[in-house]
Amino acid sequence: MKIYTKTGDKGQTALYGGTRVSKASARVDSYGNIDELNSFIGISKSHIEDEEVLKQLKKIQFDLFTVGSEAATPVDKLMLANGKSRLPLIISDTEIEELEKWMDAFEDKLEPLQYFILPGGGKSATFLHAARTICRRAERSLVFLNESEEVRPELIKYLNRLSDYLFVLARYISKINNEPEEYWNPNER
Repeated sequence: MKIYTKTGDKGQTALYGGTRVSKASARVDSYGNIDELNSFIGISKSHIEDEEVLKQLKKIQFDLFTVGSEAATPVDKLMLANGKSRLPLIISDTEIEELEKWMDAFEDKLEPLQYFILPGGGKSATFLHAARTICRRAERSLVFLNESEEVRPELIKYLNRLSDYLFVLARYISKINNEPEEYWNPNER
């Protein structure tokens, strides 16, 4: 099987279920942002040595494929004619609660925040901060899509929680790597 199909040469692509849309559509933009986020998490992983963190990030990448596949599926195409789900997996509160549990464990090991943190803190933390901002963009694009086409709320909630997780993880990675955080303190201008 060849990787190129030439079916997108005129700026259109097929969603799950077969509907063809512009590659500039809100739906394509949303799952493109999710794909970019997944790739940036992969970059972050290449600079992290903590095995437990790597295990979590691998699970998150898996979950992002699940989020992306649902984002690429119009709601009216989620179910097949026989009543079965088109997608083998969907994001649920279980995955959201998992992120919260991981975050809580990291936060127990961190000093409370008193100021905003400048993105940085070493190479791995910096990549995690960049992933966090891409996650926020992916979340905004799903919210934008939801204004015209229904999106299951769990997808938006998952990305919202994931951006928080990436922020806390960046702080935790800075701490275990002994890389100081820099603060934005408006009184020290």
